[in-house]
Parts: sequence; C-alpha cells; structure tokens
Amino acid sequence: MILDVAGIHSYYGKSHILQGVSLSVGDGELVTLLGRNGAGKSTTLKTIAGVVPPRAGSIAFLGKPVAGQPAHRIAARGVCFVPEHRGVFKLLTVEENLKLGARRDSPWQLADIYRIFPRLQERRKNGGAQLSGGEQQMLAIGRALMNHPRLLMLDEPVEGLAPVIVEEIVAQLKLIKQAGVAILLVEQNLEVCTQLADRHYIVEQGVIVYGADNATFLADEVVKDRYLGVGVA
Repeated sequence: MILDVAGIHSYYGKSHILQGVSLSVGDGELVTLLGRNGAGKSTTLKTIAGVVPPRAGSIAFLGKPVAGQPAHRIAARGVCFVPEHRGVFKLLTVEENLKLGARRDSPWQLADIYRIFPRLQERRKNGGAQLSGGEQQMLAIGRALMNHPRLLMLDEPVEGLAPVIVEEIVAQLKLIKQAGVAILLVEQNLEVCTQLADRHYIVEQGVIVYGADNATFLADEVVKDRYLGVGVA
C-alpha cells in the first residue's frame, strides 16, 4: 500500500473529530472517502497532509511514518493535497501558478499539464482571478501534479461546478490515474465517485463504518441509504 492510515484521532480544539480512522490506498488506486457533511472527511485529508496533527494513531506513506510531520515535509515526500478552497494565486497567471508548484525532479512538465487540461493552455496568460471556478479547480490540480505527487488528495473538486465542467474533470482525473498517480478523493457527487473509484470508504461521526470495492458498493442500496441518504442513478 502506498498509504496506510491506522486508528488516527484528530481534534479541533476540544472537539474530537476523528475517532480511530483507518484506511489504505494502493499504488495507482483511486479511493473515495464518502460521508455526510461533518462526518470527518476533510479532517481526514488534512490529518494525512499534516495540516491537522493527529493525537493518536499512525500514518505511513511509502512504508515510512509521517504522522505529526509538518505539512511541507509530507508534501515533499509526495503527498499533494488540493483543498476545497483551491488556493489559486489570483494575481499570478495560470503559467506562473503552475511553475510555482514545480519540483526540479518532477517528470510532470507544462506540456503534460496542458495535454490533460487544454483549457489551462488556452488561458495560460490569464490571471487566476480571471478564471471560472472550474478552471481554478483544474489549475489547482495541475499545480499539484507539477509537484510530482505519488498520492493526490482532492477535497470535493467538482462541488458547485456546471455538469459540462464536471464531465471534463472526471475525464482529466481518469488520465491522471492512468499516469500512475494514486488518488484519495472526498466528493459528495456519487455518480462521479462511482465512475472513477476502485474502492470506497464511508466515514460516519469520525469512524470508518464501511469499505468495499466499487461493484460491491454500487449494489449495496442499504448502505448508500443508511449512511449517505442517496442512491446512484
């Protein structure tokens, strides 16, 4: 496994958010983390990324412990986190944003990013503030790729986007997965998740309550209704 999380506990102040979360991601896998609002999905990603330090449990990346390390060190090891707010530098151009994320040893070059995200090539001289929400999301993912991730973590990348843009991003994530990048995805759009994922986890009140491969999850209407309150069309 490229990522192995075992029994992590995380807090915001005195609030005990994660209460023993365990999950894993294999090399080249796309795994989703599902759950209702406030279940602990985003906190799980932030804890893995080093943004929120765990108070208990272990996190191993490429077989080495990373729990409690600062976020910049975890990112340097190859864990790239694209948060929900995207973090695009609005006064810089698309190309400048991408170059900011570049590592010298990264196999990902501007040409690779533009091949996956042709909209970014078209807008490469535009400032971040001139981009649509979908284009900003593409830029945030592209910038993360320039950092040569072995694991890409995405927090609700298609939230609030138009259906045509959602389709584009789904196709782009498939290309990234085909390039061998493992992905841990938090997303509310179940149709997107089931198009992309190899496996799914469901978190409820800070605990993983379900894990299954995509086919098993698709067939389990009881689980989808109980924990997510929705079905998949």
